[in-house]
Amino acid sequence: MPDALSVEHLTVTLHGRTILDDVSFSIQPGEFTGLIGSNGVGKTTLLRAILGLQPYETGTISVNGEPRDLQHAAIGYVPQKIALDSDVPLRVIDFVTLGLDAERWGLRRRSAAQRDRVAALLEAVGGAHLATKRLSELSGGEQQRVFIAHALVREPSLLLLDEPLASLDPRNVQEIVALLHRLAHEHHVAILLSAHEMNALLPVMDRVVYLTGGHCASGPTNEVVQTDVLSALYGHHVDVLQVHGRVFVIAEPNDATDNLPEHPTLTVH
Repeated sequence: MPDALSVEHLTVTLHGRTILDDVSFSIQPGEFTGLIGSNGVGKTTLLRAILGLQPYETGTISVNGEPRDLQHAAIGYVPQKIALDSDVPLRVIDFVTLGLDAERWGLRRRSAAQRDRVAALLEAVGGAHLATKRLSELSGGEQQRVFIAHALVREPSLLLLDEPLASLDPRNVQEIVALLHRLAHEHHVAILLSAHEMNALLPVMDRVVYLTGGHCASGPTNEVVQTDVLSALYGHHVDVLQVHGRVFVIAEPNDATDNLPEHPTLTVH
């Protein structure tokens, strides 16, 4: 079975600055992968390149073993921000249904199979009771559930999510992470979720893409989140401790410390 996503030797330069430098990793079908890094390290740029929205100097991106350009319909996407106008009476069920027409405009008659697909997805994300509510009336956690249903309605094999946990409270973070983990395995969809902080993802991540300074380390979480691997990635000594299921990165004061993701960090003097 081909990789759900394969990124090989990807280099992206913006305004004379190299944002991604020879980045390579792969994700298998049904895997949950965390894309971890602080602000400005290129997480969104990487997602945009995978989506075909960001040109790149060198490298290749393949989806399901084929060039990304031939597999655009196989990618679902939840952006970091979706502007919602409270004056537009867009119901949840209508918004999810619009996901069937990602490349077309206008309203059209829906088949019974399509209506059933939308209803089943709303049920799968725990949003069936929200179907007739306006999007603008939903809480942050409810909106994320609906956005996920919208992105999955065309049955993609790869789902990209850009900082979906950033504005959620701890309870909703746990619920959305658990939901995505279940969907990855039940729908056999590969998930790549970008985040500043990895602790909420530790119980469910099959692998991690750890990004900083334009470079990445990738692989199973327990192989990447190690002192020697992260020290090499950051270019200075980093200790990694795991206490009660949480990761602590311990670094000596250094300019590079500013690039550490926002999982708990202790600075040793």
